[in-house]
Amino acid sequence: MTKYLLDTHILLWHSEDNRQLSTDILTRISSPDSSLFVSQASYWELTIKKSLGKLDLSVSVQAFCQSAIENSFQTLAIQTEHFACLEALPLLHSDPFDRMIIAQAISEHMVVITQDQKFRFYEGMVDILWN
Repeated sequence: MTKYLLDTHILLWHSEDNRQLSTDILTRISSPDSSLFVSQASYWELTIKKSLGKLDLSVSVQAFCQSAIENSFQTLAIQTEHFACLEALPLLHSDPFDRMIIAQAISEHMVVITQDQKFRFYEGMVDILWN
């Protein structure tokens, strides 16, 4: 079974039935052979963006999280070993949420699903499935 860690924008697009998701990504997300995870860092990022008025969610972040769980997305808690991996990551870009997602994926042997081109800096360190 393949474990996928969704980048924040992929989670948002999926929740909105957004047509920006490729057929391949939608197939993998809906496959019974996939285990789907969302980092606590993504929920933290959503909370900050909503508080700053940079994200328009029709529900609270708590309700959004609950909906993700009800749709079979598991929450990946931030653990001590993730910080060790984060500390060892080269500082190739400065987005703290992306860097934590990358560190978690490396630590947990997961494939990140993203469209964020900044993740290319970490190719070879983390497995990436591009949208």
